[in-house]
Amino acid sequence: MAEAAFWGFVGASSLIVAAEIAFAFKLSRMVIGLIMAFGVGALIASVSFELVVPALQSVEGWQVALGLATGSLVFFIGDQLIARMGGKNRKSPDGPDDGDGGDDSGLGIVLGTVLDGVPESAVLGMSIVGGAGVSVALLAGFWVSNFPESLGSTVGMRKSGTSKNKIRLMWWGIIAVSAAAAALGFVILDNSSTLTGAFVESFAAGALLTMIADEMAPKAYDRSAVYAGLATVAGFCLAVFLTSLE
Repeated sequence: MAEAAFWGFVGASSLIVAAEIAFAFKLSRMVIGLIMAFGVGALIASVSFELVVPALQSVEGWQVALGLATGSLVFFIGDQLIARMGGKNRKSPDGPDDGDGGDDSGLGIVLGTVLDGVPESAVLGMSIVGGAGVSVALLAGFWVSNFPESLGSTVGMRKSGTSKNKIRLMWWGIIAVSAAAAALGFVILDNSSTLTGAFVESFAAGALLTMIADEMAPKAYDRSAVYAGLATVAGFCLAVFLTSLE
C-alpha cells in the first residue's frame, strides 16, 4: 500500500512542477497544446492496454462495457456539477475567460482536479497489485496529462488574484489526495473478486476516456491545430513502447 501511495504521489507531482513553471515562465498556446495532445495519445494507449484489455481477459465483454458506461456517466455528471461551481475553464492556459466568458473559482478548480486525478491515481495503485510493479506507461500518461491542467489553472488563479502560496498549498493538498487514492485503489483491487476488480478497471477506463474526449482532446486541437494529430500519435507510440517493456 505504501508503494501505491508513493506512485500516486509521483503521478500527481507534475501539478506542482507545472505550477512553478507557470510562476516563472509563460509558455505559448502551441506548446501547451502539443503537451496536451501528447498526453491524450499516451493516456488512450495506457487505458486500452493497461485497463480494458486486462478486464476483457477476466470477465465477459458486456460486463466491461457496463463498467465503461458507468464510469463515463459518473465522470460526466460530476464534471457538469463542477462546471456550475466555477471550474469550467480549469484547464485553460489563457486565464479565467478563455474566450467564452467563463469564471473559474478556487473551489471549482480543486474539485475538478480531484475528479480528474482520483481515478488516475486509483488506477496506478491497481497496477501494482500482485507485485507486478507500477505501469510505466500509465505513470507517464498521467504525469503528462496533469501538467497542462495545473499550468492552465495556475495561470487562471494568478490572474484572479490568488497568492502563489495559496496555489502551492492547493496543489500539494491534491497531490496528497492522489497518493491516498492510489493506496485505496491498491487495497480495493487486492481484496476484491475478479469480477469486482474488472469492473473497477473498466469503470476507471470509462471515466478517463470521457475526460480525454471532453477536456483534453478539444483543447489540445484548439491550441496546436494541425500538429495535434502528430503529437497524439507520438504519445500513443511512447505508451505502447513503455508497455512492451513491462
